[in-house]
Amino acid sequence: MAPLTPRVVVPIDVRKKPWEQKLPLHNRWHPEIPPVADVTEGELFRVEMVDWTGGQVTDNDSAADIKFMDLSITHYLSGPLRVLDPQGVPAQPGDLLAVEICNLGPLPGDEWGYTATFDRENGGGFLTDHFPLQPKLFGTLKGSMHIPLTYQVLETSCEPTDTRNCLLGKIKEGTPEWEQIANEAARTIPGRENGGNCDIKNLSRGSKVYLPVFVEGANLSTGDMHFSQGDGEVSFCGAIEMSGFLELKCEIIKGGMKEYLTPMGPTPLHVNPIFEIGPVEPRFSEWLVFEGISVDETGQQHFLDATVAYKRAVLNAIDYISRFGYSKEQVYILLSCCPCEGRISGIVDSPNVVATLAIPTAIFDQDIRPRSGKVPQGPN
Repeated sequence: MAPLTPRVVVPIDVRKKPWEQKLPLHNRWHPEIPPVADVTEGELFRVEMVDWTGGQVTDNDSAADIKFMDLSITHYLSGPLRVLDPQGVPAQPGDLLAVEICNLGPLPGDEWGYTATFDRENGGGFLTDHFPLQPKLFGTLKGSMHIPLTYQVLETSCEPTDTRNCLLGKIKEGTPEWEQIANEAARTIPGRENGGNCDIKNLSRGSKVYLPVFVEGANLSTGDMHFSQGDGEVSFCGAIEMSGFLELKCEIIKGGMKEYLTPMGPTPLHVNPIFEIGPVEPRFSEWLVFEGISVDETGQQHFLDATVAYKRAVLNAIDYISRFGYSKEQVYILLSCCPCEGRISGIVDSPNVVATLAIPTAIFDQDIRPRSGKVPQGPN
C-alpha cells in the first residue's frame, strides 16, 4: 500500500512576502489570533514555512541584509492550526498536545540556507563584546535538518510591547481589534511556557513534542526552521536558517497537563513542554571537549553562574581552533551552526559551575587534537 499523501494545510510561495501568502502568517503570540485551518487528530498534514525573516535575507555575498535587519519582524510563523479530535471537538485547555514530526525538508526551488552574527548595534549575540560585526555565510543544503516547534497560548512571560511590523494572521492592520491585540501580544523570540522558540537541535524526523494546551483548539504554529545548529545557537542568527516544510501528526491527550505536568510557579500556566528525541540526528564518535568555569575574562568569579561558564567554554574553543588556520569569526559561526554538544557538567561544586562544549572532530579536514610539535597551519 502506498504511503499516505499529507494534506497541505499551509502552502507557501517563496516569491511572495509573508503578508501576501494565501493563508496569512503571524509574528506575535496572542490567544485571539484566529486559526487559519483545522487539522484532525491522527491526520498526516503538511505545513510549509518561510525562513524566520520572511525572505529578507537573500542568497548573495552582501551582509547588508543582516547588518540592517529590523528585528521587529521576527519570527514569521505558519498557523495557527486548530486541532480537533475525530468527533470534531477541539483540544481544550488542560490537554496535552503530542506533535510527531514525520518528515521535513526544504521547499522546492529554495534549497539554500544561511547563518550569521548580528551587529552589536542590532542585537549582537552571545559573544557580541568579542565579535561586534555582522558576517554572513550561505550555501546549498545537503544532509539532515531539525526544526523548533512553536505553539500559541496565553503568555505568562512578559516583555515591552513593540507593534512595529506586527503581523497577526487574519486580523487586519488598522482595525480596533488589531490595535488591541498588537499592544497586548508577546514576541516569538524567547522560549516560553507554551514551547515558543525552543531551538533544540535534536528535534528532527521521528521526534515528538508534548505541548501544554492553554487555548481551545491548541492553535499550533510552526516556523524558524534550521538545517543545522549547535547547542545554544551562540551567534544568535547562528543556525543554518532556511525555509521548509513539516509533515506532522497530532494526538490530543485529554487532561494531560494535570496528569503529566506539575506547575513550577504560582499558576497552572507555569509549566513547560516535554520533548522526545527521534532517531534522526547527527551521529559522531570522536569529540574534543572544552571546559569553562564561572570566572569571566577579567578574572571575576560569578557564583554558580552557568551562563558565564558556558561563555568561557565557547571562548576557549574559539581560541584553540583558531590556531589551526581559521579566523576567530569563522570559528564563532561554526560553533553556532555545527552539531556541537553543550553541557552543564557540574552545578553543585560551589563557587564554580563547570560547563563543557564538545565538538565533533570529523567536521574538520585536519587533525585538531593536541600533539607534540608545532601546531600545523590549516586553511586560511
